[in-house]
Parts: sequence; structure tokens; C-alpha cells
Amino acid sequence: MKLGIIIIFYNNGAQIDKKFFREYIKSNHNVELCLVDNNSSDNTLSQLEEIKEWSLSRVSVIEIKKKTTENAAKKAGARYMFNQFNLKHIGFISVNTIYKNGDSLNSVVQSVCENYESIIDENLKTIAKQDIKQTLFKSIFSVVEYLKIIKSKTNINSLSPSI
Repeated sequence: MKLGIIIIFYNNGAQIDKKFFREYIKSNHNVELCLVDNNSSDNTLSQLEEIKEWSLSRVSVIEIKKKTTENAAKKAGARYMFNQFNLKHIGFISVNTIYKNGDSLNSVVQSVCENYESIIDENLKTIAKQDIKQTLFKSIFSVVEYLKIIKSKTNINSLSPSI
């Protein structure tokens, strides 16, 4: 079972580690990435397009041409991923929120790759607890929140230090 991850960028061009993403793409086949550029004014979009070129179709890039809310950017990514890949488990990461918390995108993405099965299990547990089936947009989960839950249950040290 595959996991879809939406990563929302806004003016993060200088912080994107293309080499890390190239290695990630080569080594991980269980996670589909949707990189959303929320109308950045720096070189974020060109950086994301370069990553997509190396992706072997496991990375998609969405360009939002007018700055919007994080929630709207998340919905755009979810709509695209659901239509293209028909994924049942879609999470999101906001790059600016990660950096505000003192984490790095690389460490969070690496944690997702190493723990994708646990993330899917956690999402299945959350779905099972609900009385009403959620719509696509309401079922999108925060990857960082799931990583915190997994870390607390397993004491995994490979997760980002402040997660």
C-alpha cells in the first residue's frame, strides 16, 4: 500500500536539498510526493521542477499562481494525488511550519520513508475510530502529528529531534 505526501512550499528555494531528494527518489518506492509551490517569489518552483525531472514519475509538482492559504494548497495537492494515483492515505507537510519548529525537511521526509507503514497503520486506526466516513479533504492528515504519535509509542530516535 502506498502513501501520498503533499509538501507545501512557500519561498523555500534556498532550503531545498535536491541531492537528498534525488537519493530519496531512487531508494523509496512506497511514497508518492506532491510538491506544491504556493506562489513563491524565489526559485522554489524551479528547484521543485528539477526534482520532478529525476523522479521517475513518483513526484508531482503543482504550481499555485496566486498565494493562498495552507489549507487551500493542501486541498489542491490532495485533489491532484487522488485523481492521479487514487491513494487512500494522503498526508501533508508544511515546510514553513517545520522550519518554525526547528526541524529540517530532510529529517521529516527521511522519517516518513522509514516509518511509512506505521503512518498508514496510524491512519487506519484513526479511520476505524470515526463514526462517519470523512470526505477526501477531511481525511488528509498531518504527517508530523502522526510521527509524534509513532515516536511516543515506539521511542524511535530516528524521527526529527523536536517532533
